[in-house]
Amino acid sequence: MSEVYEPRVIEERWRNVWRASGAFSADVERPGKKFYYLNMFPYPSGYLHVGHGRNYVIGDSVSRFHIMRGYNVLNPMGWDAFGLPAENAAIERGMHPREWTMKNISHAKEQFRAWGIEYDWDREVATCEPDYYRWTQWLFLRLYQHGLAYKKRASVNYCPDCETVLANEQVVGGVCERCGAAPVPRNLDQWFFRITDYADRLLEGLADLRWPEHVKKMQENWIGRSEGAEITFEVGSGHEIVVFTTRPDTIWGATFMVLAPEHPLVDELTTPDRREEVESYRAAAARASEIERAATDREKTGVFTGSYARNPVSGAEMPVWIADYVLTTYGTGAIMAVPAHDQRDFEFARAFGLPVRVVIRPEGEPEISADDLTEAVPALGVMVDSGPLTGTPAHMAMGHTIAHLEEKGVGRAAVAYRLRDWLISRQRYWGAPIPIVYCDRCGTVPVPEEDLPVLLPDVAYIGKMGLADIPGYADTDCPSCGGSARRDTDTMDTFVDSSWYFLRFVSARDGSQAFDPDRANAWLPVDLYVGGVEHAILHLLYARFVTKALHDLGYLAFEEPFERLFSQGMVCHTAYRCPQHGWVYPKEAEGGRCSQCGAELETAYFSMSKSKRNVIDPSEIIDRYGADTERLYTLFMGPPDRDIEWTEEGIRGAWRFLNRLWQLVVAQLPCVRSAPGPVVQAELDTEGRALRHKLHATIRKLTEEFEGRLGLNTAVAALMELTSEISEYCARPEPDLRLVAEATRNLVLLIAPVTPFLAEELWHRMGGSETVLRCPWPGVDPEALEVSEIELPVQINGKLRARLRVSASAASDPAALERAALDDANVRGHLEGKSVVKLIAVPGKMISIVVK
Repeated sequence: MSEVYEPRVIEERWRNVWRASGAFSADVERPGKKFYYLNMFPYPSGYLHVGHGRNYVIGDSVSRFHIMRGYNVLNPMGWDAFGLPAENAAIERGMHPREWTMKNISHAKEQFRAWGIEYDWDREVATCEPDYYRWTQWLFLRLYQHGLAYKKRASVNYCPDCETVLANEQVVGGVCERCGAAPVPRNLDQWFFRITDYADRLLEGLADLRWPEHVKKMQENWIGRSEGAEITFEVGSGHEIVVFTTRPDTIWGATFMVLAPEHPLVDELTTPDRREEVESYRAAAARASEIERAATDREKTGVFTGSYARNPVSGAEMPVWIADYVLTTYGTGAIMAVPAHDQRDFEFARAFGLPVRVVIRPEGEPEISADDLTEAVPALGVMVDSGPLTGTPAHMAMGHTIAHLEEKGVGRAAVAYRLRDWLISRQRYWGAPIPIVYCDRCGTVPVPEEDLPVLLPDVAYIGKMGLADIPGYADTDCPSCGGSARRDTDTMDTFVDSSWYFLRFVSARDGSQAFDPDRANAWLPVDLYVGGVEHAILHLLYARFVTKALHDLGYLAFEEPFERLFSQGMVCHTAYRCPQHGWVYPKEAEGGRCSQCGAELETAYFSMSKSKRNVIDPSEIIDRYGADTERLYTLFMGPPDRDIEWTEEGIRGAWRFLNRLWQLVVAQLPCVRSAPGPVVQAELDTEGRALRHKLHATIRKLTEEFEGRLGLNTAVAALMELTSEISEYCARPEPDLRLVAEATRNLVLLIAPVTPFLAEELWHRMGGSETVLRCPWPGVDPEALEVSEIELPVQINGKLRARLRVSASAASDPAALERAALDDANVRGHLEGKSVVKLIAVPGKMISIVVK
């Protein structure tokens, strides 16, 4: 009678073994053959669901594989505990952020344990702990001392719901990425990190990274390097307006100038008769966000300042306007408007009756009348009405134009960036306090390193509040003169905490420094970093900047933090929406109708989200099927870098497979324990050679997938195929017991990174005395992969008509393949009465015959 697979019993038996064995404890003093694996650490703002589990199951499987391969594996875990996600979740529950955060961390660690996911827990960090944010403050001071952190008054994105400033990168689709509210502009004194100083190096460094191309492209587009020219336009009042343009060759078509309402020259250029209208317009523009102002479908508005500039190449007078579609955050905050060849300028010109002048004509087309234009003409073709450059092809015109401007002394080649300095000030409580003091006598004074950390005050939490709302927090003594002073009352953006945490893990308990430079230089860059693509711009860009800055300050020998990046896809699940009650839980959606009101429900697939009520609690799956079933299904349900759909049938399929594997191995335990000796390849029959070929091809396949592209779904599929072939071979009358033992033993080793509980149980039943993680990963026997015969398909007019078994030597010889195909009885039958038009033999692949 077969033994039943009981995951609950098995998994509880092994849950604590791996930690106790020390298999996940890295020897950081002697890296040797090292492998630094890192998952992006989570926000502990809620409980983990099976969608989160995908990230961590991938990481645990990869780490187990490398441990079995003999690597010194560093796989730590920490908690991105500060910031709005945790604070807002705590507010919803009427709890202190620290209480809510610690509760979630504790629960997440239990979830990891239930999944069989292990880390080097001796290196655990939480960014909200003083022994961590002390060093976040140290990082701030180092950047400040070297001119990379500064404070200035700026128009910023302020979220009215979160009640704090947002970095440009945190405004997604015109709304706050955290709460969905539309930000409003505010002028505030804020701290910035000078990331723009590193724009070119951030771009150049992308080339050598083993990152997904679409992630590199996202960073490249966000940095937004544009080549062009800076051109100076004189104004009659003696002032000069400098513009940046990527198309200096269109300057002969510039007919008016536009300044951003915030441009410092607006006050100087506005004439008395225009003052009231200009000021009214500036006030209105200040109430709109940059996102709103930059929208291409926004109605064009503006006001004439009363001043005129002179076109430096044509000498024509150009009225100077202000308009909110021009922003101070790109270029110089001023543009030369070329309405014939820029759609926004064209719409503005038509709205206010401004002149339009065509200076580029598409090649081979007749002259274009500006009066007839209904939209801007693409700036491609041949230059016309462009002074000495008339007739120049547009693709050659930029260099010639810049040279002409430089010769006249009115312009030069220049580069501009979309990237803006990183705004790090936040007006909320739950974050690392900025270590700066303001003294009336001494000015801005950094807190001395020996006085760090500046502690977050332990107060009763009353909802959305900042440090400025806490009585007495700002009162302090000046570190320089000892007089009365005021603390900075902002906290740092949570992305500052995560911009360096990967360095802390190598010396997580070191109280004397943020990280040990020698250890960091030995272990980093991180060999494999895994996390969601949603962090492509924010976290990944900031971490690269901080690493480069620390390199320049002499702390690090490397400039990039993550050698290889892998971005896993989302796990999606059906969501149900009631017209009256909004999103409802699946259990409230039986029969496609809302259980509360009976209304017909709308259904859609979304990534798992608590707001959509379509998350699945992993404990439900583990209680019913076991953690190994969830792990197997998580890896098998699709390419790990693609979004996938979670289905109940998929889970049941994974459960059935593990039962088959269990029954197979348990049935062969007597054979494995008897240790019948090594396989002799020459003594195997055809079926035996085929199974051994499959076994070692699977070993090679899994090794390549774990070390290479991480196609773990295909690795699991290969294990399923191998299991079936072993089962078929064992069912024959007289299997070779040596091969049965080799195949069964290696099957358990191969599946150990994927389903560690089951593998550990079976390994010990086979006679293993220590954890399966301490066993070497199976090696590939080249002899087993040698084949004497190969099966090739034969297609006739595109349809499969036969399969040929030919010798390995013949398979590589096109002429031999042609002869074999034409000699095959089945092929001859399909060719009878037909003429062969073409026969193509692809060595080792297939034979294709075209007949008529």
